[in-house]
Amino acid sequence: MSISRARSSPSRRRSRGRARGQARRPSSEHWLLLLGVSVAVASVCGSLIRLPIGPAHRAPSRPLTMEQARISNALVPIATGKRVPAEPFRFRGGPAARLQATECLATVALYEAGDDRNGQRAVIQVVLNRVRARGFPKTVCGVVYQGAQRVTGCQFSFSCDGSRTRRPERVGWEQARLAARRALGGYVYARVGRATHYHTDWMVPYWRSSLVKVATVESHIFYQRR
Repeated sequence: MSISRARSSPSRRRSRGRARGQARRPSSEHWLLLLGVSVAVASVCGSLIRLPIGPAHRAPSRPLTMEQARISNALVPIATGKRVPAEPFRFRGGPAARLQATECLATVALYEAGDDRNGQRAVIQVVLNRVRARGFPKTVCGVVYQGAQRVTGCQFSFSCDGSRTRRPERVGWEQARLAARRALGGYVYARVGRATHYHTDWMVPYWRSSLVKVATVESHIFYQRR
């Protein structure tokens, strides 16, 4: 066999290379088919590996009923070991300022706790604890009426929910004033320690988990900072 017959010409080799390249190159229809298969596989896999809704993934739940809130609050233990009695409060203003502070304390005690003696003392102690805590006004009336000018955001609900426009009950006023005067004179209601927050047991506020539950007084639950 001669050498010229064994070797193909360059033009013939190029034509065969183009034919092989065309045979290997997928057509546009082929690409579309592969894309469709990939999408179908991804959707099936996604449905199979979808995470169940657990505590970390659960969407915001509906508002709790009063009974559900009470059950939820009861499950939170009282950290009695972290409850430390507050120091006696020493009022440093003059007679007029003392009278004004007394009225502010008596008002918040009556509106928040009614004529319940222990409830009034507990609310008064929270106010005085706030006066000495960082992040709160440094006067008694300043703490009581903090945020009262806003529609929402007041610290004590009576000061912005319209309660002040209604005539308060006469029962409990003198008792509240007496408790306020005693507290301004140094009396400490040690049962709530240094609590700066509280709420009724039929609600669950958003801030509950950020504080330490230290006491309950009647239907109110008291918390102090960690």
